[in-house]
Amino acid sequence: MKVLILGGAGYIGSHVCLEMMAAGHSVTVFDNLSSGTRDNLFPGADFIEGDIMRPSDLAAALAPGFDAAVHLAAFKAAGESMLVPEKYATNNIAGTINVLNAMTAAGLKYLVFSSSAAVYGEPAYLPIDEQHPKQPTNFYGFTKLQIEGLLGWYDQLRGLRSVALRYFNAAGYDPAGRVRGLERNPANLLPIIMEVAAGLRPELQIYGDDYDTPDGTCLRDYVHVSDLARAHVLALEKLAGGLPSQAFNLGSESGLSVKEILAAARRLTGQAVPARVVARRPGDPAKLVAGSSLAKQLLGWQPVHSDLDSLVRSSWRVYQGKPART
Repeated sequence: MKVLILGGAGYIGSHVCLEMMAAGHSVTVFDNLSSGTRDNLFPGADFIEGDIMRPSDLAAALAPGFDAAVHLAAFKAAGESMLVPEKYATNNIAGTINVLNAMTAAGLKYLVFSSSAAVYGEPAYLPIDEQHPKQPTNFYGFTKLQIEGLLGWYDQLRGLRSVALRYFNAAGYDPAGRVRGLERNPANLLPIIMEVAAGLRPELQIYGDDYDTPDGTCLRDYVHVSDLARAHVLALEKLAGGLPSQAFNLGSESGLSVKEILAAARRLTGQAVPARVVARRPGDPAKLVAGSSLAKQLLGWQPVHSDLDSLVRSSWRVYQGKPART
């Protein structure tokens, strides 16, 4: 298929591009490079610099004709979304409406959407499956949930079938080392640890060590970004094969604590990685673990790179000896 990947120069998007091309699909990246980087553009994929906030950019990009799109062009910092909700409402919700309108006008049939486990909010039970109550505790999660609602209506009214992939904690880098662009201003645990190990920041702050977990630190479900990328390919191919619109969780179905990841990083990088315990952050649940059986059953998806050592090793390969983001 001919696929337009919106946000394809970003951290997850670049990995999706690699997996799509490996599966034999024709890929064009559409990105405004506000958080993505040219380092993450690959031979064999076309590139269009454009912005989902400009409908004319989308119309021009889609004019040559595409079968499907993958939408990863969203702002994703949950904390920032609570401080500047206008930014997230405009780009994530209004921008996605532009995408959906452009897709239907151009006659595209399939969309794979980058959603988030943030749609669920505080866990009522574990593991979290797709039927879990959806009560986002941050505005970022709210935008993702609203977009999922839009997708249902565009399927009903315009015949645009879609899969929403609810990521848990994306981590790691391409095992073959092909993705080299670092995330800009990362907010997640593993890249922050890598920055400390690489000398880009002085220490890791551990937000509380008195949670009801084996070592007192928060426990999260980490899934390797290449495993996430593979799910996008499977979702697109299943949509083309008749899969109805729906949402899937993507996680490893196991939890790793902050201290476990820190210990692995120290062991595998050989760096001291200074860390300091500070006060808890408001709203941080002790444990979050995915239930991903639906993706395994209906998409044929399996996480194969999501073990702790693979997550750390693949990340360190990119950060090691690379003291500046490009």
